[in-house]
Amino acid sequence: MGATGTSPPAAPAEDPAPAVAPQMGGEEADERRRENLRRMKLFATGLLVLAAIVYAATTGRHGWLGFVNAGAEAAMVGALADWFAVTALFRHPLGIPVPHTAIIPTRKDALGRSLQEFVAQNFLAEDVVREKVGRADVGRRLGTWLSRRQNAERVSAEISRAMSHALRGLRDDDATLILEHAILKPLAQRPWSPPAGRLLKRLVEDGAHHRIVDLGFEHLHRWLAENDRLVVDIVLERAPTWTPRWVNERIAERVYGEVVEFVEDIRSDPAHQVRQGIDDMLARLAADLQSDPHTMRRADRIVRRLLSHPDTRAALADVWTHAREVLIHATEDPGSDLRQRVVDGLVGFGERLADDEDLRARVDRRVQDMSGFLVRTYGHEVSSVISDTVERWDATDAARRIELHVGRDLQFIRVNGTVVGGLAGIVIHTLTVLFN
Repeated sequence: MGATGTSPPAAPAEDPAPAVAPQMGGEEADERRRENLRRMKLFATGLLVLAAIVYAATTGRHGWLGFVNAGAEAAMVGALADWFAVTALFRHPLGIPVPHTAIIPTRKDALGRSLQEFVAQNFLAEDVVREKVGRADVGRRLGTWLSRRQNAERVSAEISRAMSHALRGLRDDDATLILEHAILKPLAQRPWSPPAGRLLKRLVEDGAHHRIVDLGFEHLHRWLAENDRLVVDIVLERAPTWTPRWVNERIAERVYGEVVEFVEDIRSDPAHQVRQGIDDMLARLAADLQSDPHTMRRADRIVRRLLSHPDTRAALADVWTHAREVLIHATEDPGSDLRQRVVDGLVGFGERLADDEDLRARVDRRVQDMSGFLVRTYGHEVSSVISDTVERWDATDAARRIELHVGRDLQFIRVNGTVVGGLAGIVIHTLTVLFN
């Protein structure tokens, strides 16, 4: 940054360059900065040397050379003063511990805290951030960007990549434990009888159970038709042993025929009394589940036993394993229905966001609220990174690094001091001559 601690008439010696940490910039970039800083130091020092030579060559002269001498003298003073000022930022000039010099190495931590307060008050203030986010027109920009399908596909790909990584990283045991605590235990702790009774009552009133009853009797009739010999044998096993075999077979065949005919009557007659009996039974069960304490306790006990059974946990683990495989395949396949639905949803949301002013306003308010919350909650922690980082720097190394980044621009202070000092000297000498 500033000139190094050398005698003013000579070009300042360059300090050995410290090892550059990766986070401070690349080695090539730092080498370019170092070379630019060296050239500017030589240029500023060259002006000082030139002013000294002109001053020595014109000392004691009169006429117009007197003006040149006065300008050169003032230029030397300005150059030396600004050399001292710039150098004092980073080190003691000429190695002499003059008070209030080497400001950055000696007051590094205080400067870091001041910079932190400046950033926190002027950049991470909630009102500043909310105003900036409000002017950014996030809703319109996001809607226009998402409405392009290639952008929606990029977002979908990133979401899918994150989901796939998360799913592959989650072990089956951990996932099963999470599902058990998130699903099974909460379900087992709540009473299920009243909601189950209300649901069953609604199903019975709407006749939604009729299709299940139809399906049940349809399967029963088909089973009886396909297993006639099995039904006859079952009846024969329960027939008395003292009756002749052929009598028992006749009775068994008659029983089988009556059962088939009975099931066929139920299957084909929507108003059959058995169906009505099923309706009445389900209606009574729905009422008991809501009001009868004994039925409610039994139903809840059955549900708890079912949910706490080891086989239920094993079934949940199997469901998770298969669901994870399906989700991983769907997220990793760009042509899967899931990926395409996500893309279509993003494109549709982007088009709505670009066209719907109310939706856009709600999104903008939500983004403002979110940014305000983040700044209000974490702004201090973010800004403290500055002071914490500066405190960890070595004082001398920090001064060298800062000088490397901004020292070239500060050398213009020395150049301007030389030029302005020379002009001021000429003006002062002119006024002196005029008044004398």
